[in-house]
Amino acid sequence: MTWTTHTVFNQPQPLSNSNLFLSDTPLREALAREGAEWDREWLASVGAQLGGAESLELGRLANAAPPELQRYDARGVRIDEVRFHPAWHLLMQGVCASRLHNLSWQPDVLDHAMVARAARFILHAQVEAGTLCPATMTHAAIPLLQRWLPDAFSDWRDPLLSDRYDTHALPGDQKRGLLIGMGMTEKQGGSDVTTNTTRAEPLADRAPGSLWRITGHKWFFSVPQSDAHLILAQSGNGLSCFFLPRLLPDGTRNAIRLERLKDKLGNRANASSEAEFQDATGWLLGEEGDGVRMILKMGGMTRFDCALGSHGQMRRAFSVALYHAHQRQVMGKNLVDQPLMRQVLAAQALQLEGQTALLMRLARAWSQPAQPLEGVFARLFTPAAKYAVCKAGMPFVAEAMEVLGGIGYCEESELPRLYRDMPVNSIWEGSGNVMCLDVLRVLRKQPGVMEMLNQEFDAVRGVNRLFDAGWRQLKLRLNRLQESQARDTAQRLFLLATGAQLLKYAEPPLADAWCRQWLDSRGVRPLENLVAERLLMRASGG
Repeated sequence: MTWTTHTVFNQPQPLSNSNLFLSDTPLREALAREGAEWDREWLASVGAQLGGAESLELGRLANAAPPELQRYDARGVRIDEVRFHPAWHLLMQGVCASRLHNLSWQPDVLDHAMVARAARFILHAQVEAGTLCPATMTHAAIPLLQRWLPDAFSDWRDPLLSDRYDTHALPGDQKRGLLIGMGMTEKQGGSDVTTNTTRAEPLADRAPGSLWRITGHKWFFSVPQSDAHLILAQSGNGLSCFFLPRLLPDGTRNAIRLERLKDKLGNRANASSEAEFQDATGWLLGEEGDGVRMILKMGGMTRFDCALGSHGQMRRAFSVALYHAHQRQVMGKNLVDQPLMRQVLAAQALQLEGQTALLMRLARAWSQPAQPLEGVFARLFTPAAKYAVCKAGMPFVAEAMEVLGGIGYCEESELPRLYRDMPVNSIWEGSGNVMCLDVLRVLRKQPGVMEMLNQEFDAVRGVNRLFDAGWRQLKLRLNRLQESQARDTAQRLFLLATGAQLLKYAEPPLADAWCRQWLDSRGVRPLENLVAERLLMRASGG
């Protein structure tokens, strides 16, 4: 007797074994345009590896088996170790091999290293986002440590710039590679770090690099398995920044107690903890009382990475949806050929075109800090991009889920994990309101901001009437900035900066379509068939 009830057909194959770099025409073009064509071969190689079934399965496994806190060993000795699934470690090996944590600071790095790193970051984000957390914090911390690393840790400089991933519980000078975490947030303050109650007491003098005792807690202590953390504590003369190694130079464990790991909505492969410091040993970084300024310098880089990570995840969600639409048939035609579905997918492709152009332009600004207006560009558009891109991620992935229908809502698909992962970048390193208030702060106080905006936007004046009208309206608003309009102001700045990039460099029909889609106050109009076809072709690598 046979129990076969039906034949499975019209069920698309999942997307695997694609090249995440070569299939992304806007990213390839932006890489060359912004000065990092030298990294093309590496990106093509890594793109093939990351797009393969093995890497995608590692991402799934790392999230299906989240880390566990082991507070004691078999003898009852307190160890506070975090144990990960082997998939996490394999993914981290790839992250470190790509130097996401230190490429920008290599002594022999080529020009516009931030651009190359941004492209690598976008690719890795499409496989597993949690592994990006240790990479982004280490990357932001290294410039600070290169200047202020205490003498007792001078041997850390080389492993900080290594491409090796080393999990051994050893002092940093005995390891082949190092990772740095951060601990700023406390229960009572959140983003308002000025309310921190963690206190530091000097053991000798109060000079940079001096030894202190730290007592207090951190509500979010990111990547607790890191070799060291940078934290803020009240030192008597304001908030100061301290360097807390996990293991002290003599190999003993620092008095950092992990209370629990956070049970998070998403980002589950990555460990986030609550920690207490019971007379922990810390070294003062920089001048006493200068902690907030030092942390804000790192915060700009990590905020940029939030936008890059969200963009990478959006790109993956779109790729999954487009691949499905090319295979699934409805009423005798593939989904991608159905007029309404084609509009949805083309609009998503157009959104990604704009984000890619703006984010890679922003990476070039980060690569040129010595040029004053480039520094102003990075300072203004980093919080604007973090706000706009990270906010856009959640509805974008939900739309991709609708393309797949019911199977897109099931865990066998990648999309539920992408959807759960999306909100973290919008919250971490300052939520939406914090970003928009920061945009206002730059507009009010940053010298050269209007000169930079005029240089960027006037360069394309007269090319598109919708862009010109939007720029005129924004200039009027900038004369009377209001906090209650901060979100709209940040969004408009982001859109105009994106439009300026496309009007400069994109094919004119695509740039005009983007302006109609995002700058026309009369509402969104359908994309022309030829434009939609071109967008989907470029999104597939053509």
